[in-house]
Amino acid sequence: MMPSLLNARGLGLGLAATGGLGLICAIHPVAQAQNRTQVVNVYSGRHYNTDKELYAQFTRQTGIQVKLIEGKDDDMIERLRREGANSPADLLITVDAARLQRAKELNLFRPIQSAALNRDVPANLRDPGGQWFALTRRARPVMVNPAQVNPNLIRTYGDLARPDLKGKLCMRDRASVYSQSLTADVLQRAGKATTERWLKGMVANVKQPFFTSDTTMVRAVGQGSCGAAVANTYYLARLLTSDNAADKATARKVRVVWVNPTHVNITGGGVTRNAGNPEGARRLLEFLSSPTSGEGYAAANNEYPVKGWGNNPTLKSFGTFTASPVTIQQLGALNREAVQLMQQAGWK
Repeated sequence: MMPSLLNARGLGLGLAATGGLGLICAIHPVAQAQNRTQVVNVYSGRHYNTDKELYAQFTRQTGIQVKLIEGKDDDMIERLRREGANSPADLLITVDAARLQRAKELNLFRPIQSAALNRDVPANLRDPGGQWFALTRRARPVMVNPAQVNPNLIRTYGDLARPDLKGKLCMRDRASVYSQSLTADVLQRAGKATTERWLKGMVANVKQPFFTSDTTMVRAVGQGSCGAAVANTYYLARLLTSDNAADKATARKVRVVWVNPTHVNITGGGVTRNAGNPEGARRLLEFLSSPTSGEGYAAANNEYPVKGWGNNPTLKSFGTFTASPVTIQQLGALNREAVQLMQQAGWK
């Protein structure tokens, strides 16, 4: 017994003598790991100051710092793909089903389990395997200038192919993910043959050229150069709340037509495959999708929260809608076929 005690004591004295360095080397990796858990690195396609305010609130509540890198959605996805295992990103936030599906196919997300996310995010607005979750909803109704087109003539997206709309319809170009997801929505609900007929009739009605921006397209509706268009509601809301008096006056001439059902897309996020802090990233996703924070996250861009209608007075003035039953996962899965059909129909 005594020799072993002496050896143990000797070992202790040896550690003390060589001491500091060996002990520091043993502890340092743990300290590094603890420091990493205090930071979440976010790659985001969103660019709103109110987002930063929400991130600051998250930091106050949790002690976890949020480091934000913003850029165009496709650029953020490509950067994450290119960086691979060396990427510092813990969380990717982007818009539209097509982009989320692309990121998933590139194996950029890791599946996570979260009772809070499953509670706060409806099943149709999240990946079945837990790889991404909606944070806001983006509704895309028909918008008309009543002086040019009778709003009562349009009840579904199918009505955009009516012959009496020839030369009066304006649409975003084929490259727009908004257009692609709208077509995928119709394809899922109506099938290929009906979608092909709809595309052919609708494209024949489009006043060329196709638009590259929802904002300029909504302005064109208000100005009367377009009778009808399909656009995300937040573009109209921005014009209505603009400091530009001309934009406000133009936007007031636009009527929102809630077709039944209305196509809905999302802003969504997922924990990255090589996240250094997946736990912190999960907590940030839970925070952003929660009823209180989620409403603020949606309000930043005049979007709808994942549940309910929120308290945005401009959006409330548009009324409510019946959302399409097509899931976001289905929209992403049908994107390639939708684009092919659009091309075949002459959608430029």
